[in-house]
Amino acid sequence: MTQMMPDALESRTISIPGDGRRLDVALSEAAGLTRSRVAALMADGNVTVDGKVETKSGAKAKPGQTVVLMIPAPKPAVPVAQEIPLTILYQDDDLAVVLKPCGMVVHPAPGHYSGTLVSALLYRCGSELSGIGGVARPGIVHRIDRQTTGLIAAAKNDFAHERLSAQLADHSMSREYRALVVGHMKEMCGTVDAPIARSTRDRKKMAIAADGRSARTHYRVDEEFPQCSLLTLNLETGRTHQIRVHMAYLGHPVLGDPVYGGDGAAFVKKHPSLFDGQMLHAQSLTLTHPRTGEKMTFHAPLPDNFERALSILRKMQQPIG
Repeated sequence: MTQMMPDALESRTISIPGDGRRLDVALSEAAGLTRSRVAALMADGNVTVDGKVETKSGAKAKPGQTVVLMIPAPKPAVPVAQEIPLTILYQDDDLAVVLKPCGMVVHPAPGHYSGTLVSALLYRCGSELSGIGGVARPGIVHRIDRQTTGLIAAAKNDFAHERLSAQLADHSMSREYRALVVGHMKEMCGTVDAPIARSTRDRKKMAIAADGRSARTHYRVDEEFPQCSLLTLNLETGRTHQIRVHMAYLGHPVLGDPVYGGDGAAFVKKHPSLFDGQMLHAQSLTLTHPRTGEKMTFHAPLPDNFERALSILRKMQQPIG
């Protein structure tokens, strides 16, 4: 008999078809949980197959298996300081500008209670972070997605937080991104003005919706390749997944994006080692210092995998001979 973990909230015996699919995919559908949530539960030892703990989300589901999924009791989303490598481009008594790597979650969330940007900031800055964002999000003024790389500004006190938030609200804080998107845009530059809301079909996704929050993204085509395009994008608003949703809405999802259809591109399938999520990078951040009033601009170079992808794409369009 499989015993529940001491802190388990519930234990479910799951019946899944043994059709050779990945176990995390089958469990996600059977249990009504997101795939990432199932993968996190498996990694933490909360899934057993025929009485043995299975931590590999890529394991195959087989006929006749007895799968038990244990749902742990909710953990308080209170971040803990951790010594995590973090590149800080600038900091003073009021703010810090950091470079978030791919795979790092900005603040604690279900399935991601440690290893966050907030945990790294707490180790570096301690009690100097502002409290306006709440105990789970100290210092966090704006966010970027887990698999997106690039610049984030953090406030070290409430004074700075209020003024940086005001710049986001009045659009005076400029955030510039680079992205590789599938296919070629119809226009070399343009603006996507389409409201965004939580998808009614899939709660882990966002979608274009008439009753959503206003969202505007400006784009410019920098280079075109046989299979995709390199864009520079500027956010006028900052909705969840905004660039990813807007590009998918135009029919040009961000290359490698597993949520909005960018992971099926031929280039992604040919070069899977380059992709751990979408090819999207927050490369430039311009803000007004909350105390001195000085206008400041920060730049972050493209990550190595992005540069390698560009190198391959540029070679593809060079004439042979």
